[in-house]
Amino acid sequence: MSPFRGSTGFTKEWRHFDFDVGEDRVATLTFSRPDRLNALTFEVYADLRDLLAELPNREDVRALVIAGTGRGFCSGGDVHEIIGKLLEMDPRDLLDFTRMTGTVVQRMREAPLPIIAAVNGVAAGAGAVIALAADIRLLAASASFAFLFTKVGLAGADMGSAYLLPRLVGFGRATELLMLGEKIDARRASEIGLATSVVEDEDLPARARELARHLATGPTLAYAATKMLLSKELDMNLAGSIELEAMTQALLMKSADHAEFYEAFQLGRDPKWTGR
Repeated sequence: MSPFRGSTGFTKEWRHFDFDVGEDRVATLTFSRPDRLNALTFEVYADLRDLLAELPNREDVRALVIAGTGRGFCSGGDVHEIIGKLLEMDPRDLLDFTRMTGTVVQRMREAPLPIIAAVNGVAAGAGAVIALAADIRLLAASASFAFLFTKVGLAGADMGSAYLLPRLVGFGRATELLMLGEKIDARRASEIGLATSVVEDEDLPARARELARHLATGPTLAYAATKMLLSKELDMNLAGSIELEAMTQALLMKSADHAEFYEAFQLGRDPKWTGR
């Protein structure tokens, strides 16, 4: 555990989704409401927000897989348990809720570890944005996306989707997807760059785990720096980007992992990465 965390320990049990950390330092978060296509509740959002705040301080987690149980990844906010109750709230409570959902995405992007979304079925609404915020999106052949906020009378831009999606698929396609809210199957998601790769349904869990293990055993400090630079440089000019990269590389050149690479290269063996 980070010495800078303070006296509060990590949460031992998450009540609103399944969470497991393996000996390979791969954590798996599984949405566990298959009867509702893993629709989100207020409590699921809150637990997601809080878990994502803890993960950067855990030394036993080097990669995170987000998956769904049953036929879907996540169908977004539960119509009965969220939308119905939101209609009864005043503006202050509504803003607290929308800020909470946005914090989930912000913490995903700022987390210094790779996040893989293993999309096994429908990813709609907030579920689509959670997958969008991951670093890598592995899709089962039967998976689909739908940014369907306009279909419920809300702005197509939600939880950072209007920021992230154009940078992934381009402004024109993002406009189409966020305005129309239509279903995007796995084939088209792959064509437009929304999917990192598409695999057969039965291969998805093993493929996600394999990729997560690869990342967890790799140079995690380098991965964290790469993710940080990708996010920060979205809003920087070229000169600022080059300077930030120069400073980051200079720091990493003093890292234990970089020294380990050189020693391993000289001895003709594979590096033993420590993330330091």
